[in-house]
Amino acid sequence: MNHVVDAYLATWNAAPAERERLLAEHFAPEVGYTDPLAQVSGRAALHALVDGVRDQFPGFVFSPVGTVDGHHDRLRFQWGLGPEGAEPVVIGFDVVVLDAEGRIRDVHGFLDRVPV
Repeated sequence: MNHVVDAYLATWNAAPAERERLLAEHFAPEVGYTDPLAQVSGRAALHALVDGVRDQFPGFVFSPVGTVDGHHDRLRFQWGLGPEGAEPVVIGFDVVVLDAEGRIRDVHGFLDRVPV
């Protein structure tokens, strides 16, 4: 389970060319992503969404918070977004659904703590 979360967070942290490779390797072509602020479908749309988040939070990185839990084809985990090595500014909780090949098919995201 941890390798999926590691690949997921690495995708959010990666520069565009590396992100493209990670999306192709770890995400289904028609991946769906939904959180309180966005809903997109497909690798290209997710790539663009990640670009927007990285533009909004320059220099911040995504990191795991807590432990990964899962069953069957579903994983849930908490993540933080903030300056590297510092307390996260944003904390979220995602549920990931995998396809038959073990790629990320759907992401259902929740925001637990956001800056005001």
